[in-house]
Amino acid sequence: MIVVAWDGDNDTNDPYNWPLWKKWQATGIGLLASFICSMNGTILTVAHTAIGEEFHISDATFPNSYWLTTSWAIGAALCPLLLFPVMEDFGVRPVLLTTYFCFVCFLIPVGLATNFATLIVVRFFSGGCVPLISDAVAGITSNTFHGDRARSVPICLYVTIYLAATSLGPVVGSSILQFLSWRWIGYIELIWTAALFPILIFGLPESRGPAILLARAKRLRREGKNAYTTEKIDRVTLPRLILQSVQRPLYMLCTEGVVFVATVWAAFSLGTIYLFTQSVEQVYSELYGWDPIQCGYIQIAIVFGELLGGGFCILTNPWYYASAARNTEAPGTPIPEARLHASIIGGFFGVTGGMFVYGWASYTSIHWMAPTVGLAMVGFGTTAVIAGNANYLIDAYSKYAVSALGAVGFVENISIAFLPLAATAMYTKLGFQWASSLLAFVSLALVATPFVVLQWGKEIRSYSPFMQEATVERRRGSAAVAGV
Repeated sequence: MIVVAWDGDNDTNDPYNWPLWKKWQATGIGLLASFICSMNGTILTVAHTAIGEEFHISDATFPNSYWLTTSWAIGAALCPLLLFPVMEDFGVRPVLLTTYFCFVCFLIPVGLATNFATLIVVRFFSGGCVPLISDAVAGITSNTFHGDRARSVPICLYVTIYLAATSLGPVVGSSILQFLSWRWIGYIELIWTAALFPILIFGLPESRGPAILLARAKRLRREGKNAYTTEKIDRVTLPRLILQSVQRPLYMLCTEGVVFVATVWAAFSLGTIYLFTQSVEQVYSELYGWDPIQCGYIQIAIVFGELLGGGFCILTNPWYYASAARNTEAPGTPIPEARLHASIIGGFFGVTGGMFVYGWASYTSIHWMAPTVGLAMVGFGTTAVIAGNANYLIDAYSKYAVSALGAVGFVENISIAFLPLAATAMYTKLGFQWASSLLAFVSLALVATPFVVLQWGKEIRSYSPFMQEATVERRRGSAAVAGV
């Protein structure tokens, strides 16, 4: 039997050995797909009035129109847990292309829907497709860029583009709704999404190493040779792989304090971004008499803040690299907790400070630009929090990072589904100032938690079997660098 493996450390078919342009080609095409699809989560929110009038859905006592986004987010929470392991067996390319094709199909009924229930159902399935496409981008990054330093910029871009696309949804929806009916939001989104599909088909290479080796083994078997890969020999059955994919993130969420805190923090921050799809219209319409289209346009401020947050994360990467000089646990390698400095700054000055500005600038006597600055600050902070936490979990948990990030993604989407449902009641009963202040105080409490990790990071890692394994790998890497 022939065991198929790479032809040495310099095998050019190994994605780690690809030329830089090819790595960025694969990553860039994946990021473009993520950007196009991630707008889907919020693009219909600005059309809630038109959809409600046509299908007789009232928001008088409850934001029933938000069920379109709630359904989307529930699909986004459940589908990756069940379906992402398929990528392990079949590779990134076929899973991404298949998921993207399904996403295009689920866009067709949006413009043709004859009732509200149809929209809710198709939104559930399109929501399930989007995180699979976005997670595939994270997979491409980890498959092609080797090491924490090489992955830092692609991960920051991945988070920034996902968040910016999410916040851009209401802006794009408003630009369509200003001239056409709400159904054209579905039609136009279908057109540009389908137009990208050929680029994915012809431009996206397979980046998962084991899948490339498996294809090589299949070619050899067609030539009559008994060839298999090591993964094929030691393969875990797909049902067991799916069960493990569901169990481990939930287990880590319940038993790993660091994962729990990072998850709650990221979920709250992202949930706040979606909460703005409800509160912004309420605040700006009552204070300044704006219509839903104008309120959709103003959310471009959040996008601007998110882009600044992504740039901030990239510029602060040297803080993380500099921590290697003071690492006594694994000399020469950066300390994972150093990733949290950007998160703390973003959480305190961005999310917390931005919510206070957004709340206490919400008076008719104050120009509309003042609360808009608060929106931009929250966008900045959310990107810094989510990117910083993601990089920290990747470094701290190493090969278990996918499960840790799976827990984060699951709770993030649950937060997206239900936190904004409380927006109307909060901002009505507490008032604009104290509703935003309540969110700011929650954010402030969450910002305090990373200081515990910074102070006792080594001790915390010593109690976690998942982190201990990653620590051993870092020590080996440090020893290899030192020539020991």
